[in-house]
Amino acid sequence: MTGLIAFREIVLKVHSRCDLACDHCYVYEHADQSWQARPKVISPEVIVRTASRLAEHARDHELPSVTVILHGGEPLLAGTARLRLVCEELTRALAGTASLDLRIHTNGLQLSRRHLDLFDEFGVRVGISLDGDRAANDRHRRFADGRTSHPLVLAAVALLRSAPYRHLYQGLLCTVDVANDPIAVLDALVELDPPRVDFLLPHATWQTPPARPDNAPDAYARWLLRVFDHWERLGRPVPVRLFESLFSTLAGGPSLTESLGLAPTDLVVVETDGTLEQVDSLKSAFEGAAATGFNVFDHTLDQVAAHPGVRARQLGLAGVSDTCRRCPVVRSCGGGLYTHRYKADGETGGSFDHPSVYCTDLRELVDGVEGRTSDRATAPELTDPAELARSQEELTRVLLARLNADRTGDPDWARAWELLTAVEHAGAAGADALDAVLAHPFTRTWVLAALDRSDGDARGDAEAARRLTALAAAAVLRGGLDLPAEVAYRDGEVYLPTLGLLRLGEPGTEGRAALHTTDEGYAVRDGRAEHRFGPAAGDSRWLPVRTWSPGPDADPVALEDLDPYRNCFARPPRLRLGTGEADEWRLRLSAAWTLLHSTVPGFARAAAAGLTTLTPLAGGPRAGGWGEAGPHGPGALGVPYAAGVRESALALLTGRRRARLRALTEVADLYALDGQWLHPSPWRERPVPVSRLLADVHERVAVEAYRRATSSPEPGGADLIHRALDRLAEAAELTSTGKRLVAELRWELKGVDA
Repeated sequence: MTGLIAFREIVLKVHSRCDLACDHCYVYEHADQSWQARPKVISPEVIVRTASRLAEHARDHELPSVTVILHGGEPLLAGTARLRLVCEELTRALAGTASLDLRIHTNGLQLSRRHLDLFDEFGVRVGISLDGDRAANDRHRRFADGRTSHPLVLAAVALLRSAPYRHLYQGLLCTVDVANDPIAVLDALVELDPPRVDFLLPHATWQTPPARPDNAPDAYARWLLRVFDHWERLGRPVPVRLFESLFSTLAGGPSLTESLGLAPTDLVVVETDGTLEQVDSLKSAFEGAAATGFNVFDHTLDQVAAHPGVRARQLGLAGVSDTCRRCPVVRSCGGGLYTHRYKADGETGGSFDHPSVYCTDLRELVDGVEGRTSDRATAPELTDPAELARSQEELTRVLLARLNADRTGDPDWARAWELLTAVEHAGAAGADALDAVLAHPFTRTWVLAALDRSDGDARGDAEAARRLTALAAAAVLRGGLDLPAEVAYRDGEVYLPTLGLLRLGEPGTEGRAALHTTDEGYAVRDGRAEHRFGPAAGDSRWLPVRTWSPGPDADPVALEDLDPYRNCFARPPRLRLGTGEADEWRLRLSAAWTLLHSTVPGFARAAAAGLTTLTPLAGGPRAGGWGEAGPHGPGALGVPYAAGVRESALALLTGRRRARLRALTEVADLYALDGQWLHPSPWRERPVPVSRLLADVHERVAVEAYRRATSSPEPGGADLIHRALDRLAEAAELTSTGKRLVAELRWELKGVDA
């Protein structure tokens, strides 16, 4: 069958009875009582058949690993002999097919060295249920005669924590009860030094809602947030999966727990009689809610995966209620646990197409955690241009290292890489020089192009090696280093990134030349002859990169019309400008910059931050006159050469906005990429992804400011931006950093409105 999501996690019920009488247990105390008709202990036949079905499923879906959780009832009641058979059969069946992650979930009362020795043999990790301190635990987890279980559980945890078995300790599972003291509960759990703590909301539905002693709809959120605050004060002493899942989803990552997030379910349950069922918590909804009608003897796991009930929990955003789909925290809460959405209906009999019975709690919890951590969770690149530049340089270095790993066996590349390494280790001058050439925006363009080329492209490999030799040589010259810098030239010339173009022969010729520094600049030795070039040499064969200063206090900007990799914009670049053309362009750029500073000074200062390179593009301004940011490193911008002052000002402004947003998205997560959310846009006919809507708003805020300041506002422009910002504020896929950017845009627009 196509389109199936394979099961990567199996809950195997090895015993269907329990030695405790917990009054909140979904197996024995809730709607589904099917446990009464099932065998107490799993049979060898069910074990063997389950192992075979699991191996078949792993093989068919090429799963690298599968997780099997031994469960109950109380699984330790099955005895060590039956547990050994389970471990042996699963290990045997999956050998050579998939790695096996074995776990057991227990109340710990029966846990002994015999069990732990067996678990050590097969690598079975142990999770223990414990609701906190004695008062909290005894509220629900008692023997049938009312006796406390707390001392026995502590003894089990102590044994599990002892030296021979500590590596088997998986963590503690705690069911929340708002009547308990959250501080005392967390302290009691932390004292046991668990590798992880899971806080679980008690299973409930709209028909059997959770206990709320004060009738507050957010009682569970307030309880968990008190735990969170105490956990923070303690310095996050142990991982808490609920909180870490929220950290992950708020940053654009996946959910880490079934009870939150939109990740599709990949879990199936095998009962003691071999019955195949959906997730166990469904037993809280109604009799037979977890049933599939399948069993391990007659049916494959693929048949279970195709069951409508299973598929319903694999639909992501489409699988939650309409109310949830419109909620801005749906990526984090995922509509809550599927079971908790159940609501009886007189006409249909009931459905799960509802918000969670914990809806208000989940919203308050997500917002509470985000509000407490947003400052720390916001990527520093958003507010600090220097941090953005550092992250971008690091990205270029990472990509270059990947390219180096792909170029094994190329002697020309190896020599250039060795020189590059020598430059980096040649003191501060070398490190600064290397930083400068790596920060050159078109270095990124070259690296990306080289990575995209297919293996075995000899011409591409030779070009990559030539560029690297030129990069290394430019660093040597910039740093004034006493290192041998040999370049390979083609078609009679070589471009030295950030410095200029050196002509070494007639068009069509290829060769090598050695470069070095002199007191007045640079020199090249080609055969026996030495030619000086550089800032003061006056050699006609040397075309330096020109510069322009956007202001008296600004760093010079390169007017890059030489680098062959500048051809990365939507329109072609101009060829080398004549001296008069370059001077004329400088005047227009200066006038455009003056216009920006006089009309939108805040936006102008932001546009200047990080601008290092301008490339003249062919033709005049297109409709709207906006600048272009291509697939290059940050700092570069393409501006139409023939644009007038006003159009050039708009191109500088919008192009820098585009470049900044592109740079941010390359090093910081502004939104999640795992959904199919589409949003209405006031500027486009069809709904668009959040990335497009965010880009439109990011540009148009600046454009609106510019147009108002130059007495040419777009009718209704600010209103349209406000509408788009309101939609972005409700976008569930935005991360904490993305939301902070939207807030920044709203403040910018507020300044425009004022």
